[in-house]
Amino acid sequence: MKDTHKHKGMRNNLAEIVATKGVTDKKVLEAIKTIPRHLFLDSGFEDHAYQDKAFPIGADQTISQPYTVAFQSELLEVKPNAKILEIGTGSGYQTAILLHLRAKVYTIERQLELFKTTRLFFNKMHYRPKKMIFGDGYKGLPEEAPFDGIIVTAGAPEVPRPLLSQLKVGGRLVIPVGVDEQIMTLFERKSEKEFEKKEFGSFRFVPLLEDKN
Repeated sequence: MKDTHKHKGMRNNLAEIVATKGVTDKKVLEAIKTIPRHLFLDSGFEDHAYQDKAFPIGADQTISQPYTVAFQSELLEVKPNAKILEIGTGSGYQTAILLHLRAKVYTIERQLELFKTTRLFFNKMHYRPKKMIFGDGYKGLPEEAPFDGIIVTAGAPEVPRPLLSQLKVGGRLVIPVGVDEQIMTLFERKSEKEFEKKEFGSFRFVPLLEDKN
């Protein structure tokens, strides 16, 4: 599969759709225009790549809706060289967006099949996260903490405590919280003990599972 002018045109169109839904961060929209989402799907599903919807990718997981990826990325407020922890590598599309925003990305995936496929794909595409880890995202990555930002790409029934504790003061955790449907939630660490919480409407994600590797 190649990345053609036609694909680029479809991406520009997709970025416009995402913008009409309220995403205003120019760098995030630029990332949506740049990252070839069709390469993250099986070639038979290429037609679906630039529609603003989630799509199954195997192992009961999905590639998130582009709007959702853009919205979470915007909430994260990624600065160049920011240290970002991603819980749920999945297809790697969100990872690639974060890398385009010049973040240093540490990403964890708990589905072995997906972990292996995505790691090979990253190598082929020359996407270079700082670390790609097979493991339980609930625990975060204490040995690399603290992080400027943490992004969770699966629905969490509650907020995993270790993730809050691994944020820098001033750091942001973006996490969809809920069971059947999730409320997109932002926690900003104001001090050692204090977090500010904001909620941003409902979304649907596959569940974040604890201790299931």
